[in-house]
Amino acid sequence: MQAAYDLVVRGGTVADGKGGTPAEADVAVSGGHIVAVGKVPGKGRQEIDAKNRLVTPGFVDIHTHYDGQAIWDSHLAPSSWHGVTTVVMGNCGVGFAPVRKTDRDCLIELMEGVEDIPGGVLHEGLSWNWESFADYLDALETRKHDIDICAQLPHGALRVYVMGERGARLEPATEQDIAQMRALSADAMRAGAIGFSTSRTLNHRSIKGQPTPSLRATEAELMGIAQGLADAGSGVIELISDFNAPDLQTEFGMIRRLVETSGRPLSLSLAQTHGVPESWRTLLGMIEETAREGLPIRAQVAPRPIGILLGLQGTLNPFSAHSTLGEIKDKPLAEKLRILRDPSFRARVLAETDTCQNHPLARRVMAFDHIFVLGDPPNYEPPRQTALANIAARENRDPAELAYDLLLENDGKNFLFMPFANYAHYNLDACGEMIAHPDCVMGLGDGGAHVGIISDASYATYLLTHWGRDRAKAKFDIGWLIKRQTADTARAVGLNDRGVLAPGMKADINIIDFDSLKVEAPIMAFDLPAGGKRLLQGAQGYDATIVCGEIVYQGGKPTGALPGKLVRGPQN
Repeated sequence: MQAAYDLVVRGGTVADGKGGTPAEADVAVSGGHIVAVGKVPGKGRQEIDAKNRLVTPGFVDIHTHYDGQAIWDSHLAPSSWHGVTTVVMGNCGVGFAPVRKTDRDCLIELMEGVEDIPGGVLHEGLSWNWESFADYLDALETRKHDIDICAQLPHGALRVYVMGERGARLEPATEQDIAQMRALSADAMRAGAIGFSTSRTLNHRSIKGQPTPSLRATEAELMGIAQGLADAGSGVIELISDFNAPDLQTEFGMIRRLVETSGRPLSLSLAQTHGVPESWRTLLGMIEETAREGLPIRAQVAPRPIGILLGLQGTLNPFSAHSTLGEIKDKPLAEKLRILRDPSFRARVLAETDTCQNHPLARRVMAFDHIFVLGDPPNYEPPRQTALANIAARENRDPAELAYDLLLENDGKNFLFMPFANYAHYNLDACGEMIAHPDCVMGLGDGGAHVGIISDASYATYLLTHWGRDRAKAKFDIGWLIKRQTADTARAVGLNDRGVLAPGMKADINIIDFDSLKVEAPIMAFDLPAGGKRLLQGAQGYDATIVCGEIVYQGGKPTGALPGKLVRGPQN
C-alpha cells in the first residue's frame, strides 16, 4: 500500500502554537509542509509514535549572532539543540556585510568587542567572499544548515561601508551618506534581509574600546535607513539603546517617529537594570501606549537573568583583576589547577584582594552579594541566601576565599553565575511580568555570541521548564508559552509561514518528553576555528526536532540531515 504522507507524528499531545490547551492529535507532513492535524487515517512513509509526548511547532529565536558561525558551520548549535528551527541573526548592529576589503578588520574588532567572539576565530573562519549584503546572503546559501537562517542588515557595517573612517569615528552622516544608506538598505531588503539592526548603547565597544559606529547616529540617518526599508516594502527594525533618564522621552520619541514615518515594525531590548530596577516599567508603558495607537513597537525580553559565567575556563573569574592570577592565565587548565591548589599561591592571590577593590573590573566580578554557584542542573533563580557573600557570612569566611575554593571544584570546570540584569530583587517576578505582557516578545538569547562569558541560547528550553513546570509560583499554561516562542516570535519578524501546526504551514516540529525536559549545565568546548573556545549548553528531553519535514535531531543527536535554508525576507 502506497504511503499517503511523507511523515506522520502519531498520537502526541499537540500544542499547536495558537495558545490553547494541548490536545491529542496526529500531524501529517508531505513536501515539507503540514497537510493534516487531527485523526489522520493514512499511513506515512515514516511514522513517529508521539504518545505521551508534547508536540510543538519548531521554536523561532529572533535574537542570535550566528553571522560568522553560519559561514563555517552547518550546525547552528547550541540553538538547534534547544528545539529552535529558525534563527534571526545580525542583531545589535554588528555583522559582516556590506564590507570593503580594507574594513574587514574593523568589523572583526567590533564583533569581538561587542559579542565576545575572538578575533582569531573570525579571521580563521570567515571566507570573505562577499562585499554587498546580497553577496553575503549568497555566501550563506553555499553551505547547508540544520535549521533555517534569517539575516539582518547591521548598522555598524553599513555605516563603515558608506562613510569609511568617518563612520567608525562617529562623525555625523551627510545628506549624501544618508541617501546612499537608504539605497543600500532597500537593496538589502530586496535581496532577502529580514530587517535592519542598530545599537545606541555605550556598552557596545570594539575590542580596542572604540564605541560602536552607530552610537551617535542622528535621527536623520536612522530615518533615511528606515525609509529604505519602506521603499523596499519589507523589513523589521531591531534596536538596543541605554534609555537613560532624562533622555528616555527624547530617545523614545525618535523611535516612535521612525515607526510612524516608515511603517516598519520595531523591537527593542528590555530588561530590569540593577541600578534602577523599576525603570523598565516606564519604557514598557511607553511601548504600551504606542501599541494602543496601532504602532508596531515591541520589547524583546528574556525569561531569566542576564548574567556572566565566571570560571577558570571562561573569559572572566572573580580574580581576573589580580596580577598574581595573570601569571598563569595562559596555561592549560590542568597546569593552572595544580598551581591554584598550592597553598602559597592561594595565599598570594587572596592577599591581593584588598588592593584590587577599587579596580573597575574587580568591583564587578567580586560583587559577591550577587554571585551564586550555578550548579548542575543550573539554578537561574537562586535564593538570596545562596549568594556567596551570605554563604561566607554564615561560615565566618571571606567571600573571596570561598569563591577561590569553588572555582577549583569539578576539576576547575565549575562556573559561578553573576546576574547583571533581571535579578535586582533576587527573583524573576519582573521577567514573569514581561513574559505575560502582550507588547513583549521573547528574545535576547544571543546564540552564537559571548562565547566565553554568557550561555543564554538555552532560553527556549528554560522558558518551558521553569515557567511552565518547575517554578513554585506564577507559572503559565504550557500551550500559551509555546505560542510565545513560536507564533509570536515568527510573526514579530514577518514569518507567517511557520510557528503554528496547521495545514499549509512549514513542517518545523518538536517532539518533547516534557517530564524529562531540562537545561544542562554549560560546558566549555574548544571546537571553533583556530582552536577557539565557546560555552555550550545542551538539553535533555527533545526526542526529535524536525525541519521542513526532515528529522534533524533525534534523541539529542544530529541525524546528518541538513534541510535548513536561508529565509529571504518575510514569508506569507
